[in-house]
Amino acid sequence: MNPQCGRCNQVVYPTEKVNCLDKCWHKRCFSCEVCKMTLNMKNYKGFDKRPYCNAHYPKTNFTCVADTPENLRLKHQSKMQSQFLYKEDFEKNRGRGFSVVTDTPEFQRIKKTQDQISNIKYHEEFEKRKMGGEAPHQPSSPSPAYQSSAGPQNYNFEPAPEPAQPAQPAQPARQAAGGPPPSAGKRYRAVYDYSAADEDEVSFMDGDVIVDVQQIDEGWMYGRVERTGQQGMLPANYVEAI
Repeated sequence: MNPQCGRCNQVVYPTEKVNCLDKCWHKRCFSCEVCKMTLNMKNYKGFDKRPYCNAHYPKTNFTCVADTPENLRLKHQSKMQSQFLYKEDFEKNRGRGFSVVTDTPEFQRIKKTQDQISNIKYHEEFEKRKMGGEAPHQPSSPSPAYQSSAGPQNYNFEPAPEPAQPAQPAQPARQAAGGPPPSAGKRYRAVYDYSAADEDEVSFMDGDVIVDVQQIDEGWMYGRVERTGQQGMLPANYVEAI
């Protein structure tokens, strides 16, 4: 059975049939939809299964993007990605500026070490004043235990300035008048370079001599770099005794 023409809907016989755009056409009916110019298989352009000439071929134009659910989802995803990049950049630059110091165990350790260093310096100054001939400060109302210990060795007794202060860091300063501190003879040599990470630490280079070293705990010491004269905290595994 012969098919029908795609334009006039009449029967198309094989001698006048043109197969194009999934339809059958009369040769005279295969023309442009706009100007009705007769086309062939070489000069036609198809659009929506309709033939057009080159001059009247429909041109696509840009259209506005509607706020569909998919577009809204992509917009929200782009916004979240932008916030993620901002937070990542903020985390990278956070340590370069001012930041609030949290009450962490490491901060508590540094604070306790600073208090111990202050206590050690106080006792060293107290011993220097004793060596200079100044009499030690006597409390206004001494306890019975203190009165029993006061005697010929009164100058060798050092009252604690604050009962709540730990007595262990103050032991290097408790010595007879006129003698050097126990830590004065300890000398160490740096075996690695170290850059101070906090304000209470000291920087040094490989080969520097550290003097007046005092042990704070198993991992940290307090001393003075002989080359620069700076003093502060230093890691114990960066130096060796000489």
